[in-house]
Amino acid sequence: MVAIGGTVVASADSTRSSPRRALVYRGPASSPGCPEAVARLLESSSDPYDVTFCGPDEDVPLTAATLASASLYAQPGGGELSSAWIHMEQHAESIREWVRTGGHYLGFCLGGYLAGATPGFGLIPGDTARYISSRKSEIDTTNNTIVTVSWREEERTMFFQDGPIFVLRDDAPVEVLARYRNGKVAAVVADFGLGRVGVVGPHPEAERSWYTRGLTNPDGIRFDLGHDLIDTVTLGAQEQLPTPSP
Repeated sequence: MVAIGGTVVASADSTRSSPRRALVYRGPASSPGCPEAVARLLESSSDPYDVTFCGPDEDVPLTAATLASASLYAQPGGGELSSAWIHMEQHAESIREWVRTGGHYLGFCLGGYLAGATPGFGLIPGDTARYISSRKSEIDTTNNTIVTVSWREEERTMFFQDGPIFVLRDDAPVEVLARYRNGKVAAVVADFGLGRVGVVGPHPEAERSWYTRGLTNPDGIRFDLGHDLIDTVTLGAQEQLPTPSP
């Protein structure tokens, strides 16, 4: 899959056929079950999306033209960043241009890593790193687990599997939605050109079937945090303030 052969990249503003159509990537850079969970989250949001899967084995490929037909693109969870980048690097320019001209990007776990810069699409004012490698992280496993975050200053428990932190410039005009226990950013929304980007390290889309081998969530299976992320990206933050360093 490559960008359209010509030099013209369609504007996300002028060519969208449906204001609430979402594309969700499904392919070798995603893990089974992750695209479907993201799709259900979007379909159950306060203003539901009409979701289409895109990818190399889908009826709809990931191209500049298909991006231009949607208002939101979601990159779900997957495997290692380096492996995913092999498949996604060819789409980086198309995705960046589409967001820059007004598209909305959602990144969950690996999709959050891919919004960074080394490697990644370069959609956030900073970069990403592994939470389990950050100072004072209470998690030291790459297995499925749960993590406690402060989401809009409310303590919540979320499904987690080696997700990122977002290392932002001190002067970045962003809205931080959540922080991990060590103060590192767990979820953030930022502008990129005329578009909006929302990324999250844990999995607000995690369904009951994800909790296996005795893993449970004391908060229950809830999707309000995922819906909050979607709404913040699509409706826009009322006030954006620079992010203080923890």
